[in-house]
Amino acid sequence: MIENSKLGYRRHVLDEFEFENGHILQNVVVEYTTRGTPKYDEYGNISNAIVYCHRFNGNCLSIEDLHQLIGPESHLADFNFFYISITSLGYPESCSPSTTGLKYDFPKYSIKDCVNFKRKFLSEVFNINKILGILGVGLGGYEAYTWACEYPDETEFIIVGNSSFKTAGYRYITSKALLYIIDSSDAYLDDVYSEHISNIVFTINSLAYSQYLSKKAFQQFTREELDIFMDNFLEENSHIDIYDVKYRTEAVLNYDIEDKLSNIKAKTLIANSSEDVYFSPEIDAYPLKDRIENLEIHIFDAQKFVFNDDYSAFIDLFREFLEEFKK
Repeated sequence: MIENSKLGYRRHVLDEFEFENGHILQNVVVEYTTRGTPKYDEYGNISNAIVYCHRFNGNCLSIEDLHQLIGPESHLADFNFFYISITSLGYPESCSPSTTGLKYDFPKYSIKDCVNFKRKFLSEVFNINKILGILGVGLGGYEAYTWACEYPDETEFIIVGNSSFKTAGYRYITSKALLYIIDSSDAYLDDVYSEHISNIVFTINSLAYSQYLSKKAFQQFTREELDIFMDNFLEENSHIDIYDVKYRTEAVLNYDIEDKLSNIKAKTLIANSSEDVYFSPEIDAYPLKDRIENLEIHIFDAQKFVFNDDYSAFIDLFREFLEEFKK
């Protein structure tokens, strides 16, 4: 069953979804949106599908962040790709602890579950069992790597922006701290969403903002500007549900596909910011040179993106990389 929405996305309901741990949920909602026009091969299968996997604080509509790359006025308009953006498992309005009402009784899920959630949706709605490519940013990059490792014959390329192949070091500590904040309150187990829980969400978002820009970018602003930007970020993310955040963070905490990287057959492009706080070229990109066979790594100056809105270098790279996949 597919429901249309005036907000730019649609919803499909899967009859059921089985998690890696064996839990099964019925009537599982999937939120998604598409851009572009599908093309079909001689067997009637869609041949130009690119799946977009969004960030930690995102949803299917986050694909609009790529406005210079998609749509009729984009720099890649003549490439004729069919983009499918799916709100991940664990996020509203897809199946999540908050939207199902299960809260802390929601089944524990992994990044692989997030991938299988999207794979089942693609098969059921579009009859797609092999896609042209995957574009993942941040947490979406975790899904792209996992997809290419676990199902190496299902995609021809992956493009990963500011992401990694495992949670370790600084990211591990940050994720643990986030969970400690949530677990520190007995209110988490209450049936009523109390003001105390709202305060915890505020604290979590404050921590998240510390990773929102690069160190150099933060240094460019005055304290007054930082206060304004941070307040805006907190307000925009005030709706985030504590149960959704906890389960999502646990999935991130347990993420590690380092020993499976050699499985990747897809042509791989890694685009990393030179000054990202959370993901660094030295730790998250360069170590992959000997792990993935068909790999390109490009490091960009984050300052240009933040202050000049200059994405020309990335667009040129994107166009060149995708030239061989143009349909």
